[in-house]
Amino acid sequence: MHEQDQMTPNERLQAFIKGEKMDRILAMPILVSISHRVAGITHREKRASAELQAQSQIDCYKRYGNDLMIIEYGLHGVGTALGSEMNDPEDSLPAIVNHVLQDLKDIDQLDFDKTKKENDPWFAKTLEACEICQEKMGQEIPTGVLITGPFTAVSSIYPTENLLRATRKDPASIHRLLRLCTDALKDIYKEYIQRGIIIVMCDPIASGTLLRKSQYIEFVKPYATELMNHIHELGGMCCYHICGNTTKIVMDMVDTGPDMLSIDNLVDLEYVKGQVGKRLPILGNVPPVDVLMLGSRSDIFESVKTCILKGKDSPKGYIVASGCDITQNVPVENIDYMMEAVRKYGRYPIDEALLNDPATNN
Repeated sequence: MHEQDQMTPNERLQAFIKGEKMDRILAMPILVSISHRVAGITHREKRASAELQAQSQIDCYKRYGNDLMIIEYGLHGVGTALGSEMNDPEDSLPAIVNHVLQDLKDIDQLDFDKTKKENDPWFAKTLEACEICQEKMGQEIPTGVLITGPFTAVSSIYPTENLLRATRKDPASIHRLLRLCTDALKDIYKEYIQRGIIIVMCDPIASGTLLRKSQYIEFVKPYATELMNHIHELGGMCCYHICGNTTKIVMDMVDTGPDMLSIDNLVDLEYVKGQVGKRLPILGNVPPVDVLMLGSRSDIFESVKTCILKGKDSPKGYIVASGCDITQNVPVENIDYMMEAVRKYGRYPIDEALLNDPATNN
């Protein structure tokens, strides 16, 4: 437990769920892409072993005292299991360089048995990393897994540009792929949930920046809803995040049934609170680039303070978080500042005078 806290993250989360008193507001910066830098290793080293994936998250927790460790199954796991090819950079995120499906007529050639843990080394590795986190730190802090939603899973199989075009020209084939991916994700999610892991479902290709509201409703919402129902049938918990501007679909996102909603910094927290704050807890939305990467300590304090001002009275609760995954280009000390600001402005009982004083950003 962090020396400045009075509760462990497990105790804090349980108090939050029950509506009981906490020492401070929950804080869940998304420390996935940056975690290897906190551990002092390269990204390639981190993804090479379950032990180093887990240790990177444990090192983040020991330094920052954040309230959730997050192992990365990632956005491309379904595609790479099926045969999409990734590059292997030394110290940055891998990207797909060749999608396994180039022609929708070849859907029947895909073997989704390859996505099962016994056939997919990456999946097995991330499950092991989760188990290590739980074994070493589970008495203090929960573990989550950042994992793709259905539409982004399809984009890991079939090129995104072609996918978006096919929603107009061949929607039946896209629905077929979504059906296959959703069924595969059910089995994948189940393995994590059985181990007590929180699902952090991220579906960036479903963003309002890329899809119209009508496209989200047709191609994403039914499958996301099915996955949420599946998670809850298994006794699991899900936090739902879509990158970019989701203002027009925020109600639809909540209709799918997540336990918590994470919003990008492009979305106004005050607006989301008014729209869905009575339905579920909200996470957000300190800007990961403009503030956490490029901002000063004072900028970070101001942003955290603004988020707490906007979110603290959300009816179902508010959790401070970054607006998206924090990239490895963010100075690691800036996360110290974010958590320092959370402990200053988010300590209960909330000091309204401190929050409203413009001279307290230091």
